[in-house]
Amino acid sequence: MTHGSRLTALDHSFLQLETRTTHMHVGACAVFDGTPPAYEDLVAAIENRLHLVPRYRQRLAAVPLHQGRPVWVEDPHFRLPFHVRHTALPQPGSDDQLRRLAGRIFSQALDRGRPLWEMWLVEGVHGDRFALLSKTHHALIDGISGLDIASVLFDTEPAPPPIGPGPRWAPRPLPSAAQLMADALTERVTRPLDVLGTVGALTRGPAGVLGRASGALAGLGALTSAGLEAAPRTPFNVPIGPHRRFTWVEASLEGFRHVKRVHGTTINDVILSVVAGGLGRHLRRHGFPTDGLVLKALVPVSIRDPDERGVLGNRLAAMWAPLPVGVSDPVGRLQVIAEAMHGIKRSGQAVGARTLSQLAGFASPTLVAQAARLQARQRLFNLVVTNVPGPQQPLYLLGRPMRAIYPLVPLAANTALGIAALSYHGRVHFGLNADYDALADLDSLADDLAAEIAAVIASVSPASAAIS
Repeated sequence: MTHGSRLTALDHSFLQLETRTTHMHVGACAVFDGTPPAYEDLVAAIENRLHLVPRYRQRLAAVPLHQGRPVWVEDPHFRLPFHVRHTALPQPGSDDQLRRLAGRIFSQALDRGRPLWEMWLVEGVHGDRFALLSKTHHALIDGISGLDIASVLFDTEPAPPPIGPGPRWAPRPLPSAAQLMADALTERVTRPLDVLGTVGALTRGPAGVLGRASGALAGLGALTSAGLEAAPRTPFNVPIGPHRRFTWVEASLEGFRHVKRVHGTTINDVILSVVAGGLGRHLRRHGFPTDGLVLKALVPVSIRDPDERGVLGNRLAAMWAPLPVGVSDPVGRLQVIAEAMHGIKRSGQAVGARTLSQLAGFASPTLVAQAARLQARQRLFNLVVTNVPGPQQPLYLLGRPMRAIYPLVPLAANTALGIAALSYHGRVHFGLNADYDALADLDSLADDLAAEIAAVIASVSPASAAIS
């Protein structure tokens, strides 16, 4: 009998990447219309649904002497009010005040001794609104699996059938150090059998084995070649501190779809193009030369199979996307990115990333930790850009409609900026996370991004700029 669910190699790497200045939590600032719910009502609503996400009552237990990756165990000291906080903005409760509060809350690392999530109910947002700030460690959720607090807390109708309390929760006893060590050593002995089982499964279909193997090797080669090329030096790649600034930009999803249809690209191409354009505007305004400059973005992609939806743990890999910030023409830049992304997909980087993530599962915890730290010291990319498709129907929290949700992507070492995009109910919401000192003018960068969105949409037809 094993005692707890062991972290995957990828989830463990997110723990290893975390330092005093690099916090590995994802998050969001969700804004709702209407009077905020009473704090006690929100806590009760979460309590009634917490059994649907049992990982949110679990914390990490380390294996002695680092002989195995940590395991998730039930926290006997779990207290929901510790994780659900309550605050309010001073008057007038402006968006700037909400952004500053979000930056401060997102600057605080999660407590490793407790379940790795936190939520803040924020009252006093102007215009009869309130907000919900959420933080979840990347080792717990990848933003794609759909199994998190938000997925069970939000409703798809304003007055859903009432949900009664879940089954009474009684935490299992914590495993001892000896039990954790025994589980890790047993797994180490049986792991070669897992490898043989995987090989056996492949050989049961001999006709496709050669093709799958050659595809995986080609993908690994493409991924390695793209990853080893150093990213150019930019003002975005400097040592960072623990403090953050957070802001957002939003646009019409239909405007992006219109551009996609006219130019025969993808929504992701359009998002990468507006990000590249906004960064180019920002760099040129600061006197940084951009002629011929192509930044390198790390773009996480989901490798989760359809039948894995709801399975705990990360199913993510990385692709390296070029951002030609020196191309000021929005149509020309979009075409360059679309062609490059098409080539990247044909190169098999995603296949290589999947293969690499599977191989990492057989690496020792020490080796994975060293690899994570080595990657943090290198300038392999200039920034992270994520794009997550969200629900296109309105969501509700205790009957209050959610009007917007601005996502947060964490910063890596020597990377002062991260940009996340999430589509929801006909809008594309960009969340910009930045080091507090390195990007003191983050609001100006947000204006650059907004201007580029308008330019890209107007490139289809001048009248289209109105739907940005």
